[in-house]
Amino acid sequence: MKINGTPYRSIWRDAASDAVQIIDQRWLPHELRIVPLRNLNDFATAIRDMWVRGAPLIGATAAWGMAEEMARDPSDTNLNATWDVLHDTRPTAINLRWALDAMRATLAPLPPAKRADAARAKAEAICDEDVEINRRIGENGLALLRDIAARKGGGRVNVLTHCNAGWLATVDWGTATSPIYHAVEAGIDMHVFVDETRPRNQGALLTAWEMNSHRVSHDLIVDNAGGHLMQHGEVDIVIVGTDRTTARGDVCNKIGTYLKALAAKANDVPFYVALPSPTIDWTVRDGLREIPIEERSGREVTHVQGRGPDGRVVDVQISPDGTGARNPAFDVTPAELVTGLITERGICAATPKGMSALFPEYATAAQ
Repeated sequence: MKINGTPYRSIWRDAASDAVQIIDQRWLPHELRIVPLRNLNDFATAIRDMWVRGAPLIGATAAWGMAEEMARDPSDTNLNATWDVLHDTRPTAINLRWALDAMRATLAPLPPAKRADAARAKAEAICDEDVEINRRIGENGLALLRDIAARKGGGRVNVLTHCNAGWLATVDWGTATSPIYHAVEAGIDMHVFVDETRPRNQGALLTAWEMNSHRVSHDLIVDNAGGHLMQHGEVDIVIVGTDRTTARGDVCNKIGTYLKALAAKANDVPFYVALPSPTIDWTVRDGLREIPIEERSGREVTHVQGRGPDGRVVDVQISPDGTGARNPAFDVTPAELVTGLITERGICAATPKGMSALFPEYATAAQ
């Protein structure tokens, strides 16, 4: 996607600086900071402290972290130690483990002398695959938006999103935003209601910035406004992303997704989840009991980040001294609340049968 007319990916290796470059998302939308990641601590910190975020991008960053470590020390000991360090950074997103497993499966059979080049080639391939997967998700989801536009006689299609499942959460295109970008390019009149997504405000900071950059009509709304808009017929469809989806279709996504699904069900608004297949954890069936939910610092709840009158980006405390805070980062939406899953292979019901039809190689796991 483009920033001020210049195409970017969210992560890339820059030959001139001999380093992996990322967009440090902590400073958006007020500052565009591109920073290098050069060693294992840089990559682990970037994932853990959310310089990068979004399940696909976390996986891509971990892949590049392993690649850069293999250039430094390609030994078996370091291969396994790097896997451990990066895997421990974020517990919920399945793409992290998927990418690390893919890297280790490629590198472990090779002699150490051949691992550096192979690791960089594999990390680049993981990034390219993510871009292609998300492009195809967009093409498949476009059909849903075309149908809505046709039913409305060419009128505006209103989409509600939650968190940021845009190109900043992937290598490019995004998951939930990919159908929106494809629809805009197809000439469909689109409007997006962007949930602010407390406590880290990824909707307000990142999705809104993306919509602005791509000139997509949008309004920022507080998280609690979604149900109201659905009651009054202002939302045609909800599309969200996911950090992990179970073999039976339960969806783990940013905290607050479950409440949006309940409101959508109560108001007969279709609720779709856009997901790349590496986000499906075929080893897990019961999302409520088996997916670990990351608990982050309460400071993310008691403080907010914004730009002050002097232009500086600062943290501001919004709660009384001495008030504690709980900060579960994700929740699980049961499959029965999900209208359908938009994948790179097509759209299916959030059921074992529906998922098996698109991914027959995993049919046994889905049953």
